Amino acid sequence: MIAVVEDDESIREIELYTLKTTGFEATGYPDGAAFFAALKQKMPSLVILDVMLPNEDGISILKKLRAAPNTEHLPVILATARSSEYDKVKGLDLGADDYLVKPFGMMEMVSRVKAVLRRTQNSQDAEILTCGMIRMDSSSHTVAVDGQSIDLTLKEYELLHAFMKRPGMVYTRDQLLNEIWGMEYDGETRTVDVHIRTLRSKLGKAGDCISTVRGIGYRMEVEPV
Repeated sequence: MIAVVEDDESIREIELYTLKTTGFEATGYPDGAAFFAALKQKMPSLVILDVMLPNEDGISILKKLRAAPNTEHLPVILATARSSEYDKVKGLDLGADDYLVKPFGMMEMVSRVKAVLRRTQNSQDAEILTCGMIRMDSSSHTVAVDGQSIDLTLKEYELLHAFMKRPGMVYTRDQLLNEIWGMEYDGETRTVDVHIRTLRSKLGKAGDCISTVRGIGYRMEVEPV
């Protein structure tokens, strides 16, 4: 089920109609209060979340979703105004899986919903990955370095997962933006660089295995055990 949180009734109804006619179950909510009340009854597969909402904005709602254990990995697509560059970047940094820029086409919305669902569902396949001192358990979304648990954000975890699945592969910043944030390259490579820097810091000495390939991007140097 797709949850649509949008205060404009006409826009919400068009989104729901499109989702339903393309094979999805979908339910709409005018604000955060109605959405959170519904979460107690049924967990959606994905949320399309408008940033500009009455009483509580979408960024605040996203923070709450990522802070709660039962919704920290719930896929979220933010809907932002064309001029709201700050909201878009902030939302992605807080763990949004993708974004739509208003006004957007309904088929673009459906395409992004399918892409996010495909990406997040594939990432749920259980596996244990090891690389040097780093051990990742994708079934529990946990990471440990030399036996010590490491607390990573969703995007930091997804970056590390991409590197550990393909050690030695060079990722360009464009590829990482597309694979982890679900968007084509649009010049915001600083988002990747900031997340790589914080990921390395949290991994400590083990973070040295993520090397910078000058002029291209990044790769994990250590071969998996």
